[in-house]
Amino acid sequence: MRIRVVSSREEIFTLSPNERLVHLAFRPSNKDIFGLIETCPKVEVIQLPKSYMATVSKSIEMFLQMQRVQLLEGDVWGHRKDINEYYAVPSSVVEKIKVMKAEGKAADEIEKKVSRESKLNPAMVGYILNKETTA
Repeated sequence: MRIRVVSSREEIFTLSPNERLVHLAFRPSNKDIFGLIETCPKVEVIQLPKSYMATVSKSIEMFLQMQRVQLLEGDVWGHRKDINEYYAVPSSVVEKIKVMKAEGKAADEIEKKVSRESKLNPAMVGYILNKETTA
């Protein structure tokens, strides 16, 4: 599972229309979010750092809900954009989620444990849990 890291508003319009997970490493305006949805109609998740989440308007939150796009808080720890434009969620993390789900662990327990061990936000772990186990 890969998360596309976008570090500037100019970069939005160069994205592939097939992107599903996007991390915005800058403070997006409403126009940037609209541009992202227009450029990437298949996007399922937009992730923002915690400090930027508070500046997202209610109208954009409602727009994203209508588009069925999740807005998640989180970071891509240790990612270097100059080396790779994607942050890859380690396959070991995805496997751990699958194993815990198969063991019958509760979703919130999986989110807490995997989040603590992998530095992924619990909401992103929840997304992976739902996405990978239904695929």
